Amino acid sequence: MLEGIERELMLIARHHVMGKRRGDGMERSAYLLLTRLEVEGPMTIGALAEAFRLDTSTVNRQVAALLRAGDAERIADPDGGLARKLRITEAGTEHLAAERAGHCRGLERVLASWDEGERRELLESLTRFNRAVESTEGREWPRRDTGDATGDVARTGGVARG
Repeated sequence: MLEGIERELMLIARHHVMGKRRGDGMERSAYLLLTRLEVEGPMTIGALAEAFRLDTSTVNRQVAALLRAGDAERIADPDGGLARKLRITEAGTEHLAAERAGHCRGLERVLASWDEGERRELLESLTRFNRAVESTEGREWPRRDTGDATGDVARTGGVARG
């Protein structure tokens, strides 16, 4: 049974990768970092590294690309701390919204022949799956300020957020 699930999840990942091969859209790391900054607000590189369980040098390289693209900026800590934080810029917010819209268009093509009940069932299953994934790390799903997890899968992009 689990082999079948793994195979199906790999197909979902392939759908995402095939879109990237066409050269459209942003890098996955940029999407994830910008989404986290959008949801959580300004964060240090260390906090981002901890959130994604990555080495700070890896996140630092990824953040450097965001800074060069103008999608994020360094700011003084709004809470008065010494460490500088990263904040998503207006351009970053626009790029992220465009990326999400592209995800939704892709999902709409894939789910075009599905009726509303089938879409709802998929969304409920994905939400349950995400909750189980996050609970293994002691987190809640949906994450704070990420919207309603019961919304239309074609509108929200299902698991595309966060």
